[in-house]
Amino acid sequence: MRLILATHNEHKRRELERLLAHHEIALLPDAVRLPPEDGTTFAENASAKARAAATATGEVAIADDSGIEAAALGGAPGVRSARYAGEHASDEQNLAKLLREAPAGSALAYVCALAYVDPMGGVERLFEERCTGRLAAAPRGSGGFGYDPAFLPDDCLPGGGEGGRESPQTMAELSDAQKDAISHRGRAARALEEWLLRRD
Repeated sequence: MRLILATHNEHKRRELERLLAHHEIALLPDAVRLPPEDGTTFAENASAKARAAATATGEVAIADDSGIEAAALGGAPGVRSARYAGEHASDEQNLAKLLREAPAGSALAYVCALAYVDPMGGVERLFEERCTGRLAAAPRGSGGFGYDPAFLPDDCLPGGGEGGRESPQTMAELSDAQKDAISHRGRAARALEEWLLRRD
């Protein structure tokens, strides 16, 4: 199935293409503008983007909105994860702010809302998944992006921790396959894939 991904970001397209390998993932045409991400939840933002992409193209569209929630900060930065340190802040600036404001070892959760909109069939679905973890004392690893260098996932990875202990590696130290197996976006994509297979 061809799915329009409501983004102009090639990096995100490649990641979703890897997670939804049985489908063709196409970027939104450059001329199509998405609504501002001014919703109060990840679900609101993802749904608005998917609807806009589906309406503009007439094709089935998917969109995700994701971010990180810190328990010590009352769930912040949440939907403001990409602009936590300011409207045009870099990943490094956002991460530095989180490390300043939340204590090392405190609970974190990555959240992903993945919306599906079929404009011809009038079908809309939303898949929301989480990946829990804790905050590292300092950034580690060169893979991933965003808050990955300071996110220690709770999941016990193959070859990783023992006896259910948290992973000793940050998300930025994991391979793509390891990260996809436990990430919030990986889980949401698998939920979408399972739903699509049941519809066939």
